[in-house]
Amino acid sequence: MSVVLGIDGGGTHTRASIVDNGQVLAFAENGSIKRLRVGAEAAEIHLRALLKEAFAQAGLQGVQAATCGVASATMPGIPEWITAVFHDFGVQRSEVVGDEVIALDAAFKGGPGILQIAGTGTNTIGRAPDGGRECAGGWSSRLGDEGSGYWIGVHAIRRALHAYDREEPQQVLKKVGELWQTPTLEDLINLGDSTPGPDFAALAPAINELAEAGDPVSIGVLRQAAADLVAFVLLVRSKLRRKHSIAGEVPVAWTGSVIEKMPSVRQAFFAGLRAAAPKMPVGQTAIVPLEGALWRAQRLANSQT
Repeated sequence: MSVVLGIDGGGTHTRASIVDNGQVLAFAENGSIKRLRVGAEAAEIHLRALLKEAFAQAGLQGVQAATCGVASATMPGIPEWITAVFHDFGVQRSEVVGDEVIALDAAFKGGPGILQIAGTGTNTIGRAPDGGRECAGGWSSRLGDEGSGYWIGVHAIRRALHAYDREEPQQVLKKVGELWQTPTLEDLINLGDSTPGPDFAALAPAINELAEAGDPVSIGVLRQAAADLVAFVLLVRSKLRRKHSIAGEVPVAWTGSVIEKMPSVRQAFFAGLRAAAPKMPVGQTAIVPLEGALWRAQRLANSQT
């Protein structure tokens, strides 16, 4: 076994852990390292501060291997940038992969299965027994990511505006106005339509609270979010069956705050999958993507020996 580093670069937070033979030597957390979300300068600051804290906790000046999972892994320059920072911290060997890759490996350790990611963004990825992969969704906050925290924030406001026009009850606009400190509806619209604009994903917890309190608009948004997440899983299931000749069921795992922290979404997600595929195994608790990064880093370290 070797001392390895794993990083989960989420849309809102980045987490890192250093492990030696199963023993956690360090755990650190900082802001997002997704350049499209926070900019290159902030991403650099967050990553270096994260690593500085993790290595200080572990009392080390380097590790044998590291895996970083981040949503922007395929963008030009991102792997090179993260690899260069790793080099500065004494990482001997490393890889930069998509955040969906480390999450999939956290759930299935290289084996077959379907993973539904539903946090700030969404993505659904499945892996067949032959290693082939099929995906659905994950087409960015503006063009897709149905069922995500961002989607919930945006569509709650859209549906609330429709309800406002029809003079139907809704509490969303009042709540968003309080959170955004916009005293008038015009101020709210101007801020919501600005560039780069507010953090719509940050509204999701408030929309969940409104739904639990009975707000009809919020309830409808969360129901649609769950239905979209179910549809993505079933679509990937269909692709795996059709393209990879899978006769039986493959297990389903999930991660992300939308399912984990919103009981109505989680219950509807489970119920929708049970109704469509009663024999499909569905995990009852969220997987931890950071564990997949550590698992991959250990494999990377072992491949050197």
